[in-house]
Amino acid sequence: MLPTNRGRPQQRPPPPRSWSFLSEMVDFSDPKRRPRYLTKLVMAALLTAMCVLMLTQPPCHRRASPSVFSTRQPGVTHVLLTGGAGYIGSHAALRLLKDSFRVTIVDNLSRGNIGAIKVLQNLFPEPGRLQFIQADLGDPKAVNRIFAENAFDAVMHFAAVAYVGESTLEPLRYYHNITANTLVVLEAMATHNVKTLIYSSTCATYGEPDKMPITEETPQFPINPYGKAKKMAEDIILDFSKSKKADMAVMILRYFNVIGSDPEGRLGEAPRPELREHGRISGACFDAALGIIPGLKVRLTTAIVAQFFCQKAVKGTDYETPDGTCVRDYIDVTDLVDAHVKALNKAERGRVGIYNVGTGKGRSVKEFVEACKKATGVDIKVDYFPRRPGDYAEVYSDPAKINRELNWTAQHTDLHESLRVAWTWQKAHRSGYEPPQAMIL
Repeated sequence: MLPTNRGRPQQRPPPPRSWSFLSEMVDFSDPKRRPRYLTKLVMAALLTAMCVLMLTQPPCHRRASPSVFSTRQPGVTHVLLTGGAGYIGSHAALRLLKDSFRVTIVDNLSRGNIGAIKVLQNLFPEPGRLQFIQADLGDPKAVNRIFAENAFDAVMHFAAVAYVGESTLEPLRYYHNITANTLVVLEAMATHNVKTLIYSSTCATYGEPDKMPITEETPQFPINPYGKAKKMAEDIILDFSKSKKADMAVMILRYFNVIGSDPEGRLGEAPRPELREHGRISGACFDAALGIIPGLKVRLTTAIVAQFFCQKAVKGTDYETPDGTCVRDYIDVTDLVDAHVKALNKAERGRVGIYNVGTGKGRSVKEFVEACKKATGVDIKVDYFPRRPGDYAEVYSDPAKINRELNWTAQHTDLHESLRVAWTWQKAHRSGYEPPQAMIL
């Protein structure tokens, strides 16, 4: 006989408990439980809102922890380097990084080479050494955000369009890019209490002086939009530095004709193809040696410029100079960068320093071309034409002030050697740089 449970009272199972969030949410029969449900509702809503906010922010705002670039570190100077993807700016970044500065490069890449950034990133991969931000200095909101998110100690301002000929064709672009953008940088510095500025200027601000050599006291009467825009930017900087609340350390460097490249062959000059006609005389020489153009065709301007046009012909063989061609002051980019670093190290709050950066020694155009032929090993074809009215026989600097006050003297004064180093890079980089990844603002 099977056992029976007839004698035992059967226990009914308890009613199943609902784990539905909806059931709990609407069950307010117990007044004591209502606050708990309301808290859960509020927390869920807040979490949802936070998730939506985070997902809609740009990548640069979703930081798990503060960046090392946003905090000051004793013994480390953080430099904002504008235009650091350009020819001179990239060489300046290399030198600063070698000297253990912390560097943030801001460049919109309209003229700079992003491949130069890749070279620097590969050379200095350690965290906290170098960051690159692609941004336009003409965007005040982006510039202010960069200053707000980084603890800068100084600004080295290179960013600028810099072709005299182009400036006469597009003057408004030059006033916007040089003068207005410098004002944006200054306003951001004032807002975020950054007190040191090293400004990259040009001898084009002097115009056509009455006598040589050019000193810092030579009157400034620029004759083209490039020189005028730089002069306006200088004036804005100087006016602001005089205000009581500024208390700034300002260094303005006016330099002459830049040549050369990194002696170790890591960086060089690689202008965009469409800008070759506005480029430097060294670029024209190298293009002729590479067969990109049939021969060296350079038109010298009547102004004092940091560049020469490579358009029609070398003009002028009847100057009162040893070989009949005009004389200019050529400064190696390595020496130029050294002057900027010395200026940064010597900058003092409440003081302004203005310096010409040149060798103090002029070289004739014919001498330059012969040095280029020797450096490249190519017999470059050159045509010489009669001088034009108004062309100056000699244009060169007097570097006595920068020699005396910053203890700076040009070291790379062998014209042939500077061109040989630059040519070595040009031969190895006929197609320029390759692009890396960058933060975009």
